[in-house]
Amino acid sequence: MVDISTMDWEIGVKQINLAKWHDRFNLVEEFVISPDGEKIAAIVNLAEGEYTVCVNGETWDQVFDKIWYLRFSPDNRLTAIVSDMGEWTIAVDGQTWPEKYSFVWSTLFSKDGKRIAAAIQQEMQYCLAVDGLTWPNSYTSLTNPILSENGHSSAAAVQIDPFKEGEIDKFQKGAFTAAHDGIAWKQKFVNVWNPVFNSDGSKLAAEVRLNLYDYTIAVNQTPWQQTFSAVWAPLFDPEGLKVVAPVRIKGQWTMARNGDQIWEHSFVQLWHQMYSPNGRNLAAIIAPDFGRWTIAVNDKPWKTTVSDLVSEALFSPDSAKIAAVIKDKNRWGIILDGSVWKNRFDMVWQPVFSPDSQHLAAKVEQNGKYSIIIDNKLWKEQYNAVWNPIFSADSRKLLFCTIDKGIYSRRVLPIADILG
Repeated sequence: MVDISTMDWEIGVKQINLAKWHDRFNLVEEFVISPDGEKIAAIVNLAEGEYTVCVNGETWDQVFDKIWYLRFSPDNRLTAIVSDMGEWTIAVDGQTWPEKYSFVWSTLFSKDGKRIAAAIQQEMQYCLAVDGLTWPNSYTSLTNPILSENGHSSAAAVQIDPFKEGEIDKFQKGAFTAAHDGIAWKQKFVNVWNPVFNSDGSKLAAEVRLNLYDYTIAVNQTPWQQTFSAVWAPLFDPEGLKVVAPVRIKGQWTMARNGDQIWEHSFVQLWHQMYSPNGRNLAAIIAPDFGRWTIAVNDKPWKTTVSDLVSEALFSPDSAKIAAVIKDKNRWGIILDGSVWKNRFDMVWQPVFSPDSQHLAAKVEQNGKYSIIIDNKLWKEQYNAVWNPIFSADSRKLLFCTIDKGIYSRRVLPIADILG
């Protein structure tokens, strides 16, 4: 998570000419920017089989066979998955991890960005590596890798018993579990999905399939006593003591906590549950009727529904508001506390609240051009590319980064100027 208090909030524009990059390199791939907007980077090709990374016009010293998944960490370090002589590893600001692997994917970051992890394959076995240190054990397969917020714990769903395609009996006996810091749970399941940590990484929960018909949630390898016809991804409460998850009972979905139903109402669908920052409110995306979508807060659905979907929901910092992306009649928009903004677009990205919870902004696309919307007012300019906006700590300024006509611009504007 970027520390907005340390960023440069001086009103004005900083620019970098990107057009020259296309003259210097054979290929310039998709651009990425640092969380503070001060750096823009891309994978570039120097010659056949020679790739490196260009950051603000300067290239890394080392050249690689291949590079992919270029990402900035929350603390503004630049990472990439790189191949050197056919062996893969992670490069951080141009410096590679000492260990090399058969393959690497799914770069992960702690909340502060100080710890970096990735899923790896070595000799057809799978595990995670954290800051270049691999798990003590590896497995037949690995999915859904995660890193705790503090970066001290890592986990994934793993297969511990191999079986061939036709060995249905072995599959039904259970060959999957979760691995916490490389140590597999002793309990085995038919399937395991979506592991999740509590805030300090001391507890791990996951969706599990007990047999062909029964599903539940397991916490630190112990399944809930209750079983269901289906479940969705679990979530720890803010204290990290209890787990909530959507569960399917008699063909309808509701909310359960530690196995017990806590919401009175049931819905056609219910998922993507979230707690408010103060922990007092629990909300989820629901379908009260087939083909209609909205949000329920503490078991109370909003009156407004949309036809296609609701996604990217989030609480405001003061826990009093909820915003989400909607798609209704094939057009995208934003809903805030049950009221749909009038503007509609070809695409909308997850909105962001100001720290004081008084403003809401988002990146939008219309007719192949990009801009931002704030408090339901569309910014007057359009660009070839835009990144998600960021509010200053005092909620009076907005930072948003753009590319237009070959120029990268980092803009800081007073919110009052944008709103007019």
